[in-house]
Amino acid sequence: MATPRAYLDWNATAPLSDAARSAMLDAYALPGNASSVHAEGRAARVALDRARRQVAALAGAQPQHVIFTSGATESANLVLTPEFRMGRAPLAIGHLYVSAIEHPAIREGGRFDRTQVSEIAVTPAGVIDLEALGGALAGHDGSTGLPMVAVMLVNNETGIIQPVAEAARLVHQKGGLLVVDAVQAAGRTPLDIEALDADFMILSSHKIGGPKGVGALVSRGEVMAPKALIHGGGQEKGHRSGTENFPGIVGFGAAADAAVENLTSTVSTLAALRDRLEDGMRRAARDVIIHGAAVERVANTTFFTLPGLKSETGQIAFDLEGVALSAGAACSSGKVGQSHVLTAMGCDPDLGALRISLGPATTADDIDRALAAFVRIAGRRKPAGQAA
Repeated sequence: MATPRAYLDWNATAPLSDAARSAMLDAYALPGNASSVHAEGRAARVALDRARRQVAALAGAQPQHVIFTSGATESANLVLTPEFRMGRAPLAIGHLYVSAIEHPAIREGGRFDRTQVSEIAVTPAGVIDLEALGGALAGHDGSTGLPMVAVMLVNNETGIIQPVAEAARLVHQKGGLLVVDAVQAAGRTPLDIEALDADFMILSSHKIGGPKGVGALVSRGEVMAPKALIHGGGQEKGHRSGTENFPGIVGFGAAADAAVENLTSTVSTLAALRDRLEDGMRRAARDVIIHGAAVERVANTTFFTLPGLKSETGQIAFDLEGVALSAGAACSSGKVGQSHVLTAMGCDPDLGALRISLGPATTADDIDRALAAFVRIAGRRKPAGQAA
C-alpha cells in the first residue's frame, strides 16, 4: 500500500477540480467549432461565452474585455509590447518598468527590447518601493512614448500582497498603463480590476483548479489594445487568432466560478491551516525564518528558510518524506536556483528557501504530515557554516 503523501505545492499548480473536470467532459461531448454558425457551433459558442462571463466575474471585469490565451506567459507576451493602438490610431509605449520580484514571464519584458526595461526595487519586507517607482516615472522620457508598469498583486514565492492600487495612482498620474499579474491572487483574495485601477490583468487557469494551458488577458476597456501576438482567423476579436481551446476554456470558467463562490470560506480555512503550520515550525526550530511574515500575505503561502539547509537538499528531503513542496517558483524546467525574490529583498543570495502552498483540498492531516517531516529534517541539519 502506497504511503500517503501531502501535496503542498498549489502555487506551482492546483489539482484539477471536480467542477472543472465535469465541465470539460461536457465540453468534449460538443462537436461544434464556436466559430461555426450551425446549431453545433452555436452550442459551443454558448458554452464559450458562459466561460468568458465566469472568468470576467473572477476579475471584476466585463466579459467582452476577456481575451483567452494559452496561459499567463502568453498573456504577458501579448500585453508587454511597445506597440499599442488607441482605437485605430497607433499608441507608442516607450519603456517598461517591472518590480524586481516579478515572475520571469514579466521580468523578461515580453516584446520590449531589454534596453527598454527597468527594474524597480522592493523593500526588505518584499513590497515594491513606491518611492522608487515614483522616481522612475518622474524621470521617464515622454518623447519615447507612454510608460508601462507591471506589478504582481501577490508574489508567487512569498505570498506577499503588493500595493497595486497605490502604484496605479503613480502610473496614471504620468499617463501610463498598469499591468497586474494576478495569477497567484486569483482564488486567494478578491479581484476587482476597477478597484485596483489596473489597465490589464493576467490570469492563469491551472492555479485555481482549472486545466493547464489556458489563461486570460483581461482589460478595463476596449479603446487601448496591444498589437496582436498571434495572427490568423481573427478569433478573440482579432486579439488572439486560432481555434479556441474550447474544453480548456470551459474548464477555466468552471474553476473561476468555484473560486469566486468559495473564496471567503477557502481563505478562512487556509489561514487557520497556515497558522497551524507556521506555529508548529517555530516551535520545532526557533531559527526558522518565515519570509514576509511581517506584512500582509495571502493565506495559503509559507516561504521559509531553515539555516544550514540548502533549497535543493530540502526539497528532496521533504519529497522523500512524502511532502510535495517547492524551492520557489516552478517555472524553470525543474531547475532549483537562487531566489531572485530573496535577492531583491536584500537577503543572502545563497540563503536556501522552500515554499509550502496550500489549496482548497489541503487538510489538517497534510499539515501534520508536513510538520512531522519538518521536525525530522530540521533535526538532521549540520551545524551553522556546514550547509547540508
